[in-house]
Amino acid sequence: MKFQLICDSSCDLGNNFTTRENVEIVPLSVSFDGETYYKDGVEITSNEFFEKLISDPSIMPKSSLPQVQDYIDVFEKYVKENMPVICTTISAKFSGSYNSACMARDQILEDYPDARIEVYDSTHNTVCFGLFANEIVKMRNADMTIDEAIAAMNKIVATGKIYFTIGSFAYLDKGGRLGKAVTTAGDKLGIKPIIIMSNGSITVGGIKRSRKKAKERVIELIEEHFAQNNLDKSQYNFYVGYCYDKEEALEFEKEVCDRLGVGMCTDFDGTIGVVSGVHTGPYALGVGLIKRYDAD
Repeated sequence: MKFQLICDSSCDLGNNFTTRENVEIVPLSVSFDGETYYKDGVEITSNEFFEKLISDPSIMPKSSLPQVQDYIDVFEKYVKENMPVICTTISAKFSGSYNSACMARDQILEDYPDARIEVYDSTHNTVCFGLFANEIVKMRNADMTIDEAIAAMNKIVATGKIYFTIGSFAYLDKGGRLGKAVTTAGDKLGIKPIIIMSNGSITVGGIKRSRKKAKERVIELIEEHFAQNNLDKSQYNFYVGYCYDKEEALEFEKEVCDRLGVGMCTDFDGTIGVVSGVHTGPYALGVGLIKRYDAD
């Protein structure tokens, strides 16, 4: 029996993909004033979000996790159809979305004890989460059972990484993603950081004096990752994520492909979205990667 895939909106897959591939999205929310919240992808688009940040750099938005009832409403729909469910969420280190989904599953099982709902911490965010979800879709399309899919997910989940740079430390500082000493010194010096996101953790992969140098270092770090770990790039999917400047992203994508000798995943057309944008600001740009489930 096929299963239904449910993700929270931090996967940034884009509406075309989620509609075509029947991926149910449970939205997180964002607020500009701490009082009024807008559902990601439902009540506010990524473009609207980033345009607001660009027009008023003093705004420091906040994100909010889905409520337990949000997940219950979605789970129950498929449980009533006797459809097994895989629900995967943004890293539990970044948000309470995973916990909300777990509580919703437990409540559903009280009324539907025979239901099958697997809640899975992706340990990822934004385009890397999207690449992971895309692999799960491929598993389902290959008629894998839910148990086979979970086993395959376990094999690839730790291979996912994102290497990216940002325009300002301010948003990471506000969100507490990096130490305050690092973020304060970074903005005062005008340096551009390279951030690595892996297994739900964020680390600084280096600093450069210009955005051009930071983008070059992103590519170098990816090259080093594959060389040092003796990995085969042909077994991986890559995706360039950006927030607002598509022209810059397309130029960077070409450079990444030329330098690494790879192509980009073309299954979906997503950008870095609202949830990640709360912590990166409008000028994040980077590369997500993950091993394909059928690469071995």
